Amino acid sequence: MLGVIGGFIFALVTIFKQSWAPVTAPIYALCEGLFLGGVSCLFELRYPGIAIQAVTLTFGTLFALLLAYRSGLIQVTQKFRLGVVAATGAVALFYLLQMVLSFFHLQFTSVYGSGLVGIGFSLVVVAIAALNLVLDFDFIDRSAAYGAPKYMEWYGAFGILVTLVWLYLEMLRLLSKFRSRN
Repeated sequence: MLGVIGGFIFALVTIFKQSWAPVTAPIYALCEGLFLGGVSCLFELRYPGIAIQAVTLTFGTLFALLLAYRSGLIQVTQKFRLGVVAATGAVALFYLLQMVLSFFHLQFTSVYGSGLVGIGFSLVVVAIAALNLVLDFDFIDRSAAYGAPKYMEWYGAFGILVTLVWLYLEMLRLLSKFRSRN
């Protein structure tokens, strides 16, 4: 819980005070490392070997998308940017709605289950999280092209880190759904 709360606080500070990113981004990384270590341990107890699979898939996705972006295979247009941001917002709203409904003991069991709907939902969310990496790469490229201040390097790294944390958690969730089917 310390990692979640600390990570959330330092993420908010980094978002609202970008110039502080050289200090707050590494602290955020430490907090998230603490959180992800705990979550990974819990998943590992139930599904041995799942954490290394999720790490491998997460970094494989990162490198594949970086290669696709740098080679020009994926072009970041305004429509692409709008689509990814809209899809990310839809996922965030869905998770927020689910959290509020959980207070009333209501849940979308098919989405969180290991059936076809649950796995399909997780695949879509993983794809959306992965596409956010492309937006992060584009942000860094555009910031460098416009001669952004030095602290924006840290802010760009912070953005990639936030996306990687989300992608890793979604990979864990997806893999656990596949594993629970067996």
